[in-house]
Amino acid sequence: MRRYIVVLSLVVSCLCLSLTGAGAQEELTWQDCLNEARQNHPDLISAKEVVNQSKADKGIAISTMLPQVSTEVSQRTSKSSLNNTTNTSSYGITAQQLLFDGLKTPYDIAAAAKNVKSSQYNYDVTSADIRLRLRTAFAELLKTQELLTITEDILTRRKQNAELVGLLYEGGREHRGSLLTAQANLAQAESDVTQARRTIDVAQRQLSKELGRAELRPIRVTGNLESIDPKRERPRFEALATSNPFLEALAAKKEAARFSLKSAKAEFFPQIYANASAGRTDSGWPPNHDEWSLGVTLTLPIFEGGRRWADVSKARAVLNQAQADERSNRDGVILTLEQAWTAWQNAMDTVEVLKKFLQATEERAKITRAQYANGLISFDNWTIIEDNLVQAQKAFLDAEAAAVIAEAQWIQAQGGTLEYAE
Repeated sequence: MRRYIVVLSLVVSCLCLSLTGAGAQEELTWQDCLNEARQNHPDLISAKEVVNQSKADKGIAISTMLPQVSTEVSQRTSKSSLNNTTNTSSYGITAQQLLFDGLKTPYDIAAAAKNVKSSQYNYDVTSADIRLRLRTAFAELLKTQELLTITEDILTRRKQNAELVGLLYEGGREHRGSLLTAQANLAQAESDVTQARRTIDVAQRQLSKELGRAELRPIRVTGNLESIDPKRERPRFEALATSNPFLEALAAKKEAARFSLKSAKAEFFPQIYANASAGRTDSGWPPNHDEWSLGVTLTLPIFEGGRRWADVSKARAVLNQAQADERSNRDGVILTLEQAWTAWQNAMDTVEVLKKFLQATEERAKITRAQYANGLISFDNWTIIEDNLVQAQKAFLDAEAAAVIAEAQWIQAQGGTLEYAE
């Protein structure tokens, strides 16, 4: 009997441990989030497939310069007006090699290579955008976790305050209005805790989305709301803009358009191919008579309704558009860089100022609590300072999160990807 009791105890213990582990939250660092997003984010996977498509297009363009070889096996029956029936069987192999096309194919290959570069830079742009959203989601979850801790501390403080006011009210040293105000502050603190818990659920879902997860699991992030690289010296925005992947993609797109224009112009030249074929033909199967051919073919369209002229005109317009887009977006990138850096610096200044306000408010709250308990100040003066403490704690937390997000926007403006050095 004792043995059965021991076994039952072990089973119950294992079941309890299993349930505890199942309900535990997964803890992630910022580096964990970066690693997972690099592997799973669907936007990044999509951008990678665009790169693969552009590489395939380049391979298609290159194939035009290589020999084109095909084989054919046929069995034909024909009948003339004289009711003569003829059977023909044949098989053979045919090869064709491009000799000259006015350099159209080399231009197509060069344009395809530039398009590959453009898609790779666009991949970096996508990665930078994902990093910004991921960092924002990480900061929001970290903020809500800390907000829950703060609101729980405020709730504890509000309970103590309400109990203190209740004792003074029962002793005749405080009026009913003060008691009701303390109770209302307590109700507000309880509501803030409930709302903070709900906000954590939303923040977890947002982070799960940016991690590329298909389902929501409880997550807890670890870290602090501090800038990764708190540089304060003013950078050279024009120099930073030159390495921005968005502008690099536009530059590559412009060069691809330039080669496409040259390719369109090359269509006015003749195309020259070398042709060769070998095989067998006969009236029966298998065919027994050998045949072969070797020659050169030159083709030059005489009239196509103006299609080639229209192709050149279109290619020139595409090039002009790409040049204008590059010039316009370069100015916009420089402006965005300066705006993002300025916003980050201002956000860090705000954190430093609010930190000092918080320290001062905490000290005042400590002093005034003792003063109120000893009857040295009124409830109205005391509750104002208590309210200021609550507001200062929340404002400082908001400022820290805003500074982290502002830094992420600065990194994104530079083109910092998920591989950005920490």
